[in-house]
Amino acid sequence: MLNDIYSRRILELAADIPLQGTLPDAHASEKAHSKLCGSTVTVYLKLDGDVVSAFAHEVKACALGQASSSIMGRHVVGSSAEELRALREIMHRMLKSGGSPPPGKWADLALLEPARDLKARHASILLTFDAVVDALAQAEAAARAQAVTSSDS
Repeated sequence: MLNDIYSRRILELAADIPLQGTLPDAHASEKAHSKLCGSTVTVYLKLDGDVVSAFAHEVKACALGQASSSIMGRHVVGSSAEELRALREIMHRMLKSGGSPPPGKWADLALLEPARDLKARHASILLTFDAVVDALAQAEAAARAQAVTSSDS
């Protein structure tokens, strides 16, 4: 069972996380932390309309959390806020209620499906999705506030 969970591909993804670091001019950032395992993911993003135009993250997590963050880093730029919110829900369902893995460019997340039975690892896997969705909400709120300020001038 552990060979399925910590497959060679999971370990490769965990060892090669793209877009690591910070984004000084980010529209929003969010830190997500798992009290259960101690994993932490901080994401930074910029939006162009409702599409992620720039992204960076700092990942301190187990191999499964690193792998999910690695996949996020590979595909988040160019993704819409709606797509990313739906992705978080798909991942929650996949791990917690037996839902199907995501399709298309996110299909590599199916590699995390064997962790369904390891409830203690769910939080670490989901950190990147939760942080991204929360950062999107921050960026959208800031954009709305900016629009109101601009229209009041």
